[in-house]
Amino acid sequence: MDTLSLIVVSDETSPVRRFSLPKVMIKRAAIGAGICAVTLLGLGIDYVRLRVDNHELASLRKETVEHRAQVAAFEKKMGEVDGRLAKISELERKVRIIANLPGAAASGGEEVTPVEPEVEPGGQGGVEEPSPADAPVHRHSRLPVIPADAGVPERVSLLDRSADYLGAVAAGQGDSLENLLHALEGKRERLESSPSIWPSKGWLTSTFGYRISPFTNQQQFHAGIDIAGTPGTDVVAPARGRVVFTGPDGALGNCVIIDHGYGVRTKYGHNQGIYVKPGQQVERGQRIAALGNSGRSTGPHLHYMVEVNGKTRNPLDYIFD
Repeated sequence: MDTLSLIVVSDETSPVRRFSLPKVMIKRAAIGAGICAVTLLGLGIDYVRLRVDNHELASLRKETVEHRAQVAAFEKKMGEVDGRLAKISELERKVRIIANLPGAAASGGEEVTPVEPEVEPGGQGGVEEPSPADAPVHRHSRLPVIPADAGVPERVSLLDRSADYLGAVAAGQGDSLENLLHALEGKRERLESSPSIWPSKGWLTSTFGYRISPFTNQQQFHAGIDIAGTPGTDVVAPARGRVVFTGPDGALGNCVIIDHGYGVRTKYGHNQGIYVKPGQQVERGQRIAALGNSGRSTGPHLHYMVEVNGKTRNPLDYIFD
């Protein structure tokens, strides 16, 4: 028989129903049902697997965000350590300059081309000609730059290199500071006589080195720094010393010169008033003059100079506070 009969009897009063189905159709239906079952099973497995993958992906994304945040925080801390080491290196350089110890290269010393500069009328002392350091102190350089689009593995690799670099810098800085401490033994008197504080309150308006003159509009060597402020602001001695000159000094107007010993002199120009006399001994922080606008000046300010053995130095190399 090529067909199968299906007889349906619902109850005694209802008629008997009979259905004839070809065997081929039944086989095809069974095969179709099997295929559907397998397909549904596969889809169900894929769905479950997809849900698991999505969950794992979400976890990985969360971990990645957390790792990036941790790496960013570590980068920030590394930058802070780098900045602190740079400040320590700069502090050591200034101490070596003041104490006249090896490695005391002044800032800009190697970069400035030694030419004969113009000086203000009435100025005293020559202009520093750059000379190499006796033994260059360790110069702090920047950490490796991490690209903004770098992935976590690349950032970790660069940070690992940065950590090694900072470790080497810290080790070298420690050895250098230890040598510095030994070298400073017996230097107390010299340090007390070294100009290491700001001579007046105000705004730094001109630095040491070449600039465009406000009077001639030509390039000119500025042998000190200018500190603008309110007329009458106290000008103080930056260290212990003896006053060797007070009075008019050409373009610098009312001027004070202090000899601190060890070949170091400081000079203060454009004062409104002078409170000390030649031969007077002064201490660090003692009032010596009042900031003003005397002499050749474009406004109230203090022109402050540091000379070592008759040669001008950058005053900022000596200021600690």
